[in-house]
Amino acid sequence: MKKQPGWALPNLQEAQKRTTKESHVERSLFQIPDEIRKIGQGKKYFLRTYGCQANERDSETLAGILEQLQFTAVDKAEDADLILMNTCAIRKNAEDKVLGELGSLKRLKRTNPDIIFGLCGCMAQEEDIISLLLEKYRHVNLVFGTHNLHRLPELLYEVMTTGKACIEVLSKEGDVIENLPVKRFGHHKAWVNIMYGCDKFCTYCIVPYTRGKERSRLMEDILDEVRQLKEEGYKEITLLGQNVNSYGKDLHLEGGFARLLEETAKIGVERIRFTTSHPWDFSDEMIDVIARYDNIMPFIHLPVQSGDDEILKIMGRRYTREQYLTLFHKIKERVKNCAFSTDIIVGFPNETDEQFEHTLELVDECKFDNAFTFIYSPREGTPAARMQDNVSLETKQKRLAILNERWNAYAHEKNEAYLGKVVKVLVDGASKKNKDVYSGYTETNKLVNFTANNVKPGDIVEVRITACKTFSLDGEQC
Repeated sequence: MKKQPGWALPNLQEAQKRTTKESHVERSLFQIPDEIRKIGQGKKYFLRTYGCQANERDSETLAGILEQLQFTAVDKAEDADLILMNTCAIRKNAEDKVLGELGSLKRLKRTNPDIIFGLCGCMAQEEDIISLLLEKYRHVNLVFGTHNLHRLPELLYEVMTTGKACIEVLSKEGDVIENLPVKRFGHHKAWVNIMYGCDKFCTYCIVPYTRGKERSRLMEDILDEVRQLKEEGYKEITLLGQNVNSYGKDLHLEGGFARLLEETAKIGVERIRFTTSHPWDFSDEMIDVIARYDNIMPFIHLPVQSGDDEILKIMGRRYTREQYLTLFHKIKERVKNCAFSTDIIVGFPNETDEQFEHTLELVDECKFDNAFTFIYSPREGTPAARMQDNVSLETKQKRLAILNERWNAYAHEKNEAYLGKVVKVLVDGASKKNKDVYSGYTETNKLVNFTANNVKPGDIVEVRITACKTFSLDGEQC
């Protein structure tokens, strides 16, 4: 399949540009022309989401748009007239999963020649992925990126009426679009975007290229959304951004994220969380606000990536090991009973055994409650991809196994401290295998499976912990 006139293809050089131009807040950009309003009538869609919470939230917008077009959601791709994959580009294995599923589902074209295969999200923003789709995945006939979700009605209409493929991927800094519809996937927990994009440009990360520059929503728009969710009965709100600590800098907002966090807490939703925080921007004011409000949960995701100063420098992380540990202990001292999770990459280019030991030593000091650990994989177009990937796969796998064994032991140790304690659990639902066993999360984000009577999703119940595992706790309702 060759490039067609009118297609907009991604350009990573354009995507990395940053200017001082202020982002636009668009309040009427999303429109559904009358001739498009019913194009989904009698048709079904299957939406698969890969990756982070930002992608989950984008999928809620995609579902909202499709249902305004009168499409109906289905749980199986085999039943769909439209298959849409909202993709992640953070690691190669995430891309491989998408490509594997695309290849597997191609068979559906035989029984339904008019089926539309769509790919959107971060993978769509990558030049090499688009080249691969054009060469080997020609059944994919709709591709759009992270900056033009609002264009889905027009793009779908073009594919459905012409029968031709359509690719529209914008490589730009991005804007803030406020009038997009949403279909919430949860009934008691909700994601709220507070900003988009990232300007950190860690050398291994593709996100600044796929998501654009850091641009904040206006605080009152965020607070209005939180108030509405509270009125609708939501019990937990998670404020979302690639780096929430940078919130408001582009708006020159006094107090920044600390101020937004406090104003959100004042609304009175039972539980407030936020993700993700870069250690570089984590201010004392933020720590004070978290410590001051009981409805801001005492759980911090604080990615470290490496425990070695030289590797951190090559990664472009902008902090040293000592600075990270100082921040970690400051939060731990000032936020009562705070739990921590982190991200760690092993096998970064040039990482020696000694440097890996420095990471293990940091884990020994922090004793994280949870960790997301990864083998380094180069992302095409990033500075790290131009470095020699000189750590063997065997060494990477060995280091990952050692690291996982180490932090798993600390996670189990942290969970053991909960034995006999009573914790507050926000109920997610009942077990499919046993209606008397429910699951939910504590304020410190611990998964709890517990026995109870007459509870329902969205309830906050007191549970006594009776047993612990590495990744979960068992208990019984008090």
